[in-house]
Amino acid sequence: MQERSSTTADTWRESQKHLSNSAGHLYSSLLAANRAMLPGLATDEDEAADRQPASSPEMTYSKADWTFEHVGEEDGLGVGDRVRFSKRLTDDEVQVFADASGDTNRLHLDADFAEGTRFGRRIAHGTLVSGVISAALARLPGLTIYLSQNLEFLGPVHIGEKVTAICEIVEDLGDDRYRVTTVVENEDGDTVIDGEATVLIDDLPEADA
Repeated sequence: MQERSSTTADTWRESQKHLSNSAGHLYSSLLAANRAMLPGLATDEDEAADRQPASSPEMTYSKADWTFEHVGEEDGLGVGDRVRFSKRLTDDEVQVFADASGDTNRLHLDADFAEGTRFGRRIAHGTLVSGVISAALARLPGLTIYLSQNLEFLGPVHIGEKVTAICEIVEDLGDDRYRVTTVVENEDGDTVIDGEATVLIDDLPEADA
């Protein structure tokens, strides 16, 4: 089983190498679709009621089965600040993301088709998986704005699997800009996405009186 797992990871890396170079160019547009998709999933009263109070005041909402952790100073940001965000990628999210992004590759949607591929079953879109990086960064203190993102896809994520984004500030670039390592792990703790981002973090706007 371990040998097959290693082979799958190796072939995934080889098949995805060309995506790493283009990911930075495509990421902004696909991320916009991702952000548009996730809030849109709560379309009925039951899902809306599942929303939990924001972890960063006025910035995000959460759900009962999402987990979040921030390690760092309460009153500022600096090198060493780290955030972790975990959620399960459901079949509903994969289906809706396919519509929102236009990526209707049968590998993600058709179980019979996916069974005949190297993965043996359906997998989540790589860009949907990387969306949890954005979710983690949004939970840093302040208003986080993406400037750039590089990604390397190292392994597949199966439908229904829980993933965790781990983002750590590794360099203060000045002018409220930071270099951040961005990693996504599957529920076994294996790294499925590795990358680095540059972000701008503004203070939150003052609330209206």
